[in-house]
Amino acid sequence: MFTPRDLVLTPSGLRFGGKIYPCTIGRNGLTTRKAEGDGATPCGTHRIVGMLYRPDRIRRPVAWARPIGPRDLWSDDPNQPDYNHPVRAPYSASHETLRRPDPLYDLILITDWNYPIATPGMGSAIFIHQWRRPGYPTAGCVALARRDLHHIASRLSLGTRLLIRA
Repeated sequence: MFTPRDLVLTPSGLRFGGKIYPCTIGRNGLTTRKAEGDGATPCGTHRIVGMLYRPDRIRRPVAWARPIGPRDLWSDDPNQPDYNHPVRAPYSASHETLRRPDPLYDLILITDWNYPIATPGMGSAIFIHQWRRPGYPTAGCVALARRDLHHIASRLSLGTRLLIRA
């Protein structure tokens, strides 16, 4: 069962607060068997456990959002003890740069997929972030238009559920 406060992935978009927002998901669709690098979005009930933002580009969207600094990264190397956790540069293992030159990660909602206790290889960094353009898939995240992402982010709270069903 879901409530209007939940984020619910539907065939026509992401439902939140009684409205459906167009979104994109992983290039390989949905999966119940997520693996690192598979390009799929994991099914299940995930919680929003954090929010990151670029303070040089946007205002803090909510009081609990944390700024993204120039050295902030996210480990995606399943062989590292900090796999699927934020790390700082310099970091020689495989990672995603959070402070990107494009606007995709200007605002990030962090889900609890395989986090904070990470199982190596089950996939990392399932975020909700800005899309490149309508219909352009992600590597496994959920992505929205900038204005929709900002609208939703300002109205949800820590623990909000993201429901993704196959």
